[in-house]
Amino acid sequence: MSATAAILVFPVSYIVNDLIAEVWGYRKARLIIWYGFLLNFFVVIVFRLSILIPGNEFFNGQAAFESVLGASTRLTAASFLAFLSGSFMNAFVMSRMKIAQKGKGFSIRAVVSTFAGEGIDSLIFFFIAFVGIMPLSKVFELTLHIALLKTAYEILVLPLTVYMVKRIKKLEKVDVYDQNVDYNPFNIKEV
Repeated sequence: MSATAAILVFPVSYIVNDLIAEVWGYRKARLIIWYGFLLNFFVVIVFRLSILIPGNEFFNGQAAFESVLGASTRLTAASFLAFLSGSFMNAFVMSRMKIAQKGKGFSIRAVVSTFAGEGIDSLIFFFIAFVGIMPLSKVFELTLHIALLKTAYEILVLPLTVYMVKRIKKLEKVDVYDQNVDYNPFNIKEV
């Protein structure tokens, strides 16, 4: 059994996405997803530019520096597309289930939406990043394995997530139900 470093970071983004979609609704989640994407894009540009700047003459780790910060275009594209697709799927499922469940059952919404989002995220990322590099059966095996691990992470921290959702709803006095919302991820005018 193996995992990627993403198992440490990306589940947190889905937990935050769950919290935002549950409390403030899909519109706010959509806005935050785009902000996250733009910040990620900015960091990639900064990394690319930092590679182009000549290092100090005494620095003999340029190759390692470039290797760490200069992920291939294929991996970067896979990461961007996977992040957007998975995050929007997570927020969509959370929103639709909240309406269907009339606001009850946050825990099941969090787990199901995370599995849907992480599943799409992992499928897109691993397909773009590794098809042609490893056997297709391994790509699908890795996709399922990682999606399940990330969902298990969600389940592990679910008590904290439930506490945070309840606390924020109480403090903010808000609990948005996405009636008549446009689920188009590109409709950023509707906030």
